[in-house]
Amino acid sequence: VQLQASGGGLVQAGGSLRLSCAASGRTFNTYTIGWFRQSPGREREFVAAVDWNDGSTVYAESVKGRFTISRDNSKLAVHLQMNDLRPDDTAVYYCAQGRAPNLDRTYMWGQGTEVTVSS
Repeated sequence: VQLQASGGGLVQAGGSLRLSCAASGRTFNTYTIGWFRQSPGREREFVAAVDWNDGSTVYAESVKGRFTISRDNSKLAVHLQMNDLRPDDTAVYYCAQGRAPNLDRTYMWGQGTEVTVSS
């Protein structure tokens, strides 16, 4: 099983990006999928997660109201819609598969995708 992250890029403050995490090799069912991020000099932090079975979501306080995580059953993918981006959202974003509700235990990681928000 592999997780493939995509969608990062450079955007101005206030702009939007959509990240995607696609699975190959096995379905997501029974797991929670989500995103972490890490910027230079800072610890990796949880961003958002979605339960594949019931679609319930969890967000970090710093992104509530701006980011939306969703699942796409047909494509075995999870998307993170990021709106109203801020410079401090700049980081490498990683998707991960793990334990509900907030991925406090992770079982698999995808490669990172870089997000840069300019002021």
